[in-house]
Amino acid sequence: MVYTFGLVKHTNIRYRDSLNRLSRYELVSMLHSLSVTCPVECEEIGGASFLTFSCRELSRDELSFLSGHSAVVFMAEKTESGLLRPLDADRIGYLEEDLPEILKYKGKTSPSFLRLMINVAQSLSAFSAEKSPLTVLDPLCGKGTTCFCALQAGMNAIGLDLDKKAVHEAADYFSRYLKVHMLKHSFTASSLTAGKESVPVSDYVFADTKEHFRDKEVRTLRLAECDTALTPVVCRRMPAHLLVTDLPYGIQHAPRDGRKTESFTEMLCRALPQWKKAVCPGGVAAVSFNTLTLPAKQVFEISRSAGWTPVEHDSCLHFRHEVEQAVVRDVVFMIHN
Repeated sequence: MVYTFGLVKHTNIRYRDSLNRLSRYELVSMLHSLSVTCPVECEEIGGASFLTFSCRELSRDELSFLSGHSAVVFMAEKTESGLLRPLDADRIGYLEEDLPEILKYKGKTSPSFLRLMINVAQSLSAFSAEKSPLTVLDPLCGKGTTCFCALQAGMNAIGLDLDKKAVHEAADYFSRYLKVHMLKHSFTASSLTAGKESVPVSDYVFADTKEHFRDKEVRTLRLAECDTALTPVVCRRMPAHLLVTDLPYGIQHAPRDGRKTESFTEMLCRALPQWKKAVCPGGVAAVSFNTLTLPAKQVFEISRSAGWTPVEHDSCLHFRHEVEQAVVRDVVFMIHN
């Protein structure tokens, strides 16, 4: 059968220029996790962008999985005459799509790009066919957009950051969101002990319906205020299946332990071994960064030294794209073997 998927028209003009290429490789990865290997082509139909491919007939569950693609808004079968027959599928979405979108702030990573990273990481992991909810970790979470993308898709999420104000804003926002949408939930504020340090933690347990909450069919969010090197402490009882994070784009990373600055290379050398301890074997980390301040070659080298296995096959080497004049972003995917 010939399938064609319509793509959203992104509001960021610079990002839109790269969207077709990024979306194509995202779809290739998702199809590969379904044991479908076929060429995927970009084409224009009626002035709109589509991804078209030919393969065996896909099941409704497989189409539902593909509907979670970060840029797909329409799915159809393309007939021999060129007509499009819309396809019905149960769209993936545990919470409303507004969750990662509402909170606005300077330097926010595009939720659609974070969804792409989550989708590709899941497709590369040993948990691509897992039916129970996966857990996504962002060890540099800022105000929590990665976590909110994961929760919206029905996953659990863990986020931590040294910026206490940012973590507080993320927690306050999610608390308000749960109340506005009248979602049943519980909240616990506690602390974890990391050597001589006390790590403040906010834990949310919630469900999309009252019935699911009653039956304990729930999702969880943990937000912690600490340095990224303490990731294993935060994830001690709930290791992540996927790690997805977007590094800051400036010259310096946040202060180490609140005292002195460190380069991105120093931060990754210090953090990647700790991040690996917080991820299940078979899990995948997706780390995006500004290539103008951190060359991709260095990220590959540091990840190997830290015990990760960077993914180097062709479909994962084409995510480099311009975000703005001073930011050319790339992603390295790495497996915890």
